[in-house]
Amino acid sequence: MKNLWEKLKKRWEIESDWQVAIILLAFTCTGFTTLYIHKLVDQMLGIDDSSPFIYKVLVFIVIVLPVYNILLMIYGSLLGQYKFFKNFIIKFFKRLLFIKRKK
Repeated sequence: MKNLWEKLKKRWEIESDWQVAIILLAFTCTGFTTLYIHKLVDQMLGIDDSSPFIYKVLVFIVIVLPVYNILLMIYGSLLGQYKFFKNFIIKFFKRLLFIKRKK
């Protein structure tokens, strides 16, 4: 566990153990909230187990993914980690959209 913790600190370029704990808490809260919202969205749109897979994927990409990132910024900001999550989301969308970094 200690080794994993140190890997996270190095990967995220942070120094404090508290900061790792707060960041993990933000991810946890965001995940649970997103699951709840995803269920509500599916119910509102009438999506269930019998719905075509493509509908489920489209709802996830168009609605749930942006909501997740917004919630991540909200929780991250409330927990004092705005800068970390802003950079995290920027990296995420660059990878998603295949944007290469300038060296």
